[in-house]
Amino acid sequence: MLRNGDASSRDACAGYNRAPTKARLPAMRNPLQEQLLKAGLVNKAKAAQAVREQAAKHKGKAPAAPSAEQLEAERLQAEKAERDRALAAERNARRRADEARAQARQIVETHKLKREGEIAYRFTDGDAIRSVLVNAALRAQLASGALVIVRHGDGYELLPRAAADKVRERDADLVVLDHGHAESTNGSEEADDEYYKQFEVPDDLVW
Repeated sequence: MLRNGDASSRDACAGYNRAPTKARLPAMRNPLQEQLLKAGLVNKAKAAQAVREQAAKHKGKAPAAPSAEQLEAERLQAEKAERDRALAAERNARRRADEARAQARQIVETHKLKREGEIAYRFTDGDAIRSVLVNAALRAQLASGALVIVRHGDGYELLPRAAADKVRERDADLVVLDHGHAESTNGSEEADDEYYKQFEVPDDLVW
């Protein structure tokens, strides 16, 4: 049987060993939420929703306008990119032109006809009057446009129509005389006129 004094002592010891309870701190509210609640305009749920919407607005604000230094750097970068594109396009164009000229020269070398005869067939190359020696058959084919005169190295060659068209597609400057093409139809006729101008005919000549 316990004495009253012993029971009091035991209760005192039990109270001493029991861990003290932590005081609960009041939940922190957003200033906007406090104002809405105090004004009695909304309940707690609506106040929390208003706080979330306010946070979303702040988060979705547009970024600050770029500085003058940033704009200048972007402009210089864009100009450099444009120059690089232009240089690359120019290099590609030159490379394609060189390849086309090489193909044209190869076509001439492969398809050129053997020239023979003693007839001087005159034609113009720029401002100069040139001539190639041909026979009657070759001259007739040149006149009809079946054969074409092209520049090759330091001289000239005769090409069949089909080969000459391929050369023109790749390097039109190589084609000197082509009676089947409108631009050079009168090439040999003009050359003949220029050639015969050097021979003066007397006015009193009787035919």
